[in-house]
Amino acid sequence: MSDNDVKTDSKYSVFAVFKTFLFLGLTSFGGPVAHLGYFRKELVEKQQWVSESQYAQLLSICQFIPGPASSQLGFALGLIRAGWSGALAAFVAFTFPSIILLILFAWLLPLLSGDIGVAIIHGLKLVAAVVVADAVWGMFKKLCPDLPRRIITLVVIIILLLLDSVWALWAVIILGGVLGGTFCRQSSTEPLSEIKVTYSQRFGFVLLTVFFVLLLGLIGISHNGGIVQVMQIFYQAGALVFGGGHVVLPLLQESVVTTGLVSNQDFLAGYGASQAIPGPLFAFSAYLGVLMSGGIEQNMILVAFVALTFMFLPGFLLVAAVLPLWQGISNNKTTLNVIAGVNAAVVGLLITVLYDPILITGLTSLFDVLAMVVGILMLNRWQLSPLLVIVWCLLTSAMHLLI
Repeated sequence: MSDNDVKTDSKYSVFAVFKTFLFLGLTSFGGPVAHLGYFRKELVEKQQWVSESQYAQLLSICQFIPGPASSQLGFALGLIRAGWSGALAAFVAFTFPSIILLILFAWLLPLLSGDIGVAIIHGLKLVAAVVVADAVWGMFKKLCPDLPRRIITLVVIIILLLLDSVWALWAVIILGGVLGGTFCRQSSTEPLSEIKVTYSQRFGFVLLTVFFVLLLGLIGISHNGGIVQVMQIFYQAGALVFGGGHVVLPLLQESVVTTGLVSNQDFLAGYGASQAIPGPLFAFSAYLGVLMSGGIEQNMILVAFVALTFMFLPGFLLVAAVLPLWQGISNNKTTLNVIAGVNAAVVGLLITVLYDPILITGLTSLFDVLAMVVGILMLNRWQLSPLLVIVWCLLTSAMHLLI
């Protein structure tokens, strides 16, 4: 597909955006890193919403700024495809299935402690293994075609395997950019495909101002609990965390468990459920909002809505602010090299996540390895729906249990 063939007109149907992301929200198992593979396969390879170059640029932007990278990427794709309505449709469709499933899963968790529950959870781990493995191969071929980028990928893998720190994720992205700017040699005669948005750079600066005003304003407001405290907890978490959902969950534990707003047992039950459902891990905020409403007079739906909104809002403000500013800096030689390095680092991150925890916890026997290989063939060779892959993994997990 050439960049000139990519269809990025804002006139495209908002309903089509909603339908596409609803499907992704119902089938995107495996966490935020796996979502990158789902998005690329569906929106770059299959539906051709954006080119490989545009997708790589959006991925770089979302990795560089705070917030839930996969949800920010979905928001940006919806924005480019169908304007602000498309961005909202992408967020709602991708997020709300996980909210419903998360609360239901947590409610049913005590009933899923037997063999059936074990088989379901193990099957979902196989799904994650298949999706991330497929994403690793596809992105490695596209984003690491030469020796410098493959070396960056290898360096990132070694660092992440040696350093057990939530901040290492952000550090390797920066390192990838530095190494890319130093050693990669992208051709400046082949400019990046333009990412078009329907608003000006001036409005981008307005959005950036709103981000900082809310951050500083909420930090400075005193409160006696209630909705304002919910706003503070979740906006600060969404605005200051790098690395996505897996990083923000421990930080939220510090904010809501140590303060007595949510019991540790309830928090861990929801944390476990959030690992097994499709969609963004930041949806965990709505679950916490429901639990926190027990000590607040307002309606629990309102509290859950506020928690969810203020969790995602800072990340969306930042990505929307950066997009109109991006084109002015993206086509110089240094930026091209930095983007190449960042994307090579993302591939290293994918490979590391594939190894630990996905393969380590998901593949417990040769039977699992064979099931994973067939799942990869279903996605890559036979071009079957991810939904069929999910059914395959769940069935093989159940069969293994019965054997």
